[in-house]
Amino acid sequence: MRRALFPFAVVLVSVLLSGTAFASAGEVARAPEPTPIEVLKIEGPLDRPLLAFLQDRLDVAEAEGTIVVLQLDSAGALDQDAVALADRVASMTVPVLTWVGPVPARASGGALLLLHASSLAAVSPGSQTGPLTPIDLADPDEQPADLQARIAGWAEARGHDTTLPYPDEALTAQQALDLGIAQRSTSSVVQLLNEADGAEVHTASGPWVLHTKVAADEAQAQEGTVALRFNEPGPIKRVQHAVATPSMIYWLLVLALAAFAFELTQPGFGFAGFSGVFLLALAVYGITVAPPMWLGLAVLLAGHVALVLDVRLRRLGVLSAIGIVLFAVGSWWSWAHVAEGLHISPWLIAGAVVAATLYYGFGLTVAIQAHDRVVHAQRGLIGLVGESRGRLAPDGPVYVKGALWRGRSTGQPIDPGAKVRVRGVDGLILKVEAEPEGAAEPDPDVAVR
Repeated sequence: MRRALFPFAVVLVSVLLSGTAFASAGEVARAPEPTPIEVLKIEGPLDRPLLAFLQDRLDVAEAEGTIVVLQLDSAGALDQDAVALADRVASMTVPVLTWVGPVPARASGGALLLLHASSLAAVSPGSQTGPLTPIDLADPDEQPADLQARIAGWAEARGHDTTLPYPDEALTAQQALDLGIAQRSTSSVVQLLNEADGAEVHTASGPWVLHTKVAADEAQAQEGTVALRFNEPGPIKRVQHAVATPSMIYWLLVLALAAFAFELTQPGFGFAGFSGVFLLALAVYGITVAPPMWLGLAVLLAGHVALVLDVRLRRLGVLSAIGIVLFAVGSWWSWAHVAEGLHISPWLIAGAVVAATLYYGFGLTVAIQAHDRVVHAQRGLIGLVGESRGRLAPDGPVYVKGALWRGRSTGQPIDPGAKVRVRGVDGLILKVEAEPEGAAEPDPDVAVR
């Protein structure tokens, strides 16, 4: 009897185990792993720091199998190879979705190439697409010889029905859709992901069906839809990106030179000098990213030198006039070769020229003349006797010839009310020593406390 029941027991256990396995499989099916999606914010010219960030994130996304969404707002590349960047996007083995938005975002020049190289391109209503040229904002006359062929190759590989060649002008979102530059029009990244859910796109590794629906309620979230991760350059990269435009480089350079000029009117090296060093360091970095016309920059610096020389001569004369003219010409010439969108505003240059005239021609000249008067007055005090108005250990207030000065004891600390004799001048400080009782009569101008 036991032998007869044994086969039935084995079958029953097998059925129970199979049922448990099917139940576990059903649970896995009901709760799939969420699709990883990384949104990269690309804003401003495609310069060296921004491209370094973008290349790094693309490498990580490809290694992890993460879908990439490029949130794009750029006028093009800045002294970088935009075609190589588009080739990198086209060679991705994971889908890359590019969205031009939010309004009033634009995708022009080298940035426009990213739409063609992407698996799926979208624009927000009210955004601008194009013009295609210049590709490089730093060299607007340069254009790759096989550009149209490259674009056609990307469009074919991605299955995009793009009308080529299209007008090289600024296009509306609807025109970009009509010409096949973009495949969808959405007002946000979330809307793009929801509308793209279930669509088949092409990657370098073959077709890919997108599962990008974003959960709208708790129930959908429990089903496991997408795992969104928004990413943008870190603080250091953002600073590097911010200072790498001609206008910002120009301002940093002008302010740094003004700070150094102020230090020339002061004894020692103070806060203005250290600020100038910091600003100049940022400007030099920016120059390595967005190089100027070196002759134009030399003219600008020559104008600054002429202004500083006239300040040192304590006058507002011919050198100042020459310096202002050179400063203005150099300001315009330094970045005159870049694309129109990156030109330094004439209003900015005009404001800087007026400010330089007032600052160097009047502000610093008056300041250095006042400093000279104080120094001459101090030197006239050498040998006079005064009175300490506080403890000098070693610095403290002293009263000499009807005025209160900052004094410094050359020997032992001096008590308040003691007679002191001026032995020298150190900048704006009187160097004094204690005057022995009965050695000399005090200065008659010393007032009683």
